[in-house]
Amino acid sequence: MILYRPVGTAELDLIAGSDYKKFPPRLPEQPIFYSVLNYDYACEIAEKWNTKTADHKGYVTEFEVDDEYIKNFTVHTVGAKHHRELWIPAEELENFNRHIIGKIKITTTF
Repeated sequence: MILYRPVGTAELDLIAGSDYKKFPPRLPEQPIFYSVLNYDYACEIAEKWNTKTADHKGYVTEFEVDDEYIKNFTVHTVGAKHHRELWIPAEELENFNRHIIGKIKITTTF
């Protein structure tokens, strides 16, 4: 399954530090890692939320996750019909990263 994750510069730097192979661990106050199911929604978040940070930049990343593994997670609609996300518990993120196929790509910058 192809997924997207909107990120800011700090998270992107950590992804780059892994050679674009994994997402960084969550902070203690972040119980879930979310990825989104469509590009337009990811752009919406990156442009409207991530650009509000100190450096005013937002990025959309795209990555593929093993189809069988990703079936373990429920799709959550969190607003409009296209606001669909997968919520990965923070303690599952390391395992999630092992199921990423290939590298995490930057598709769009705001």
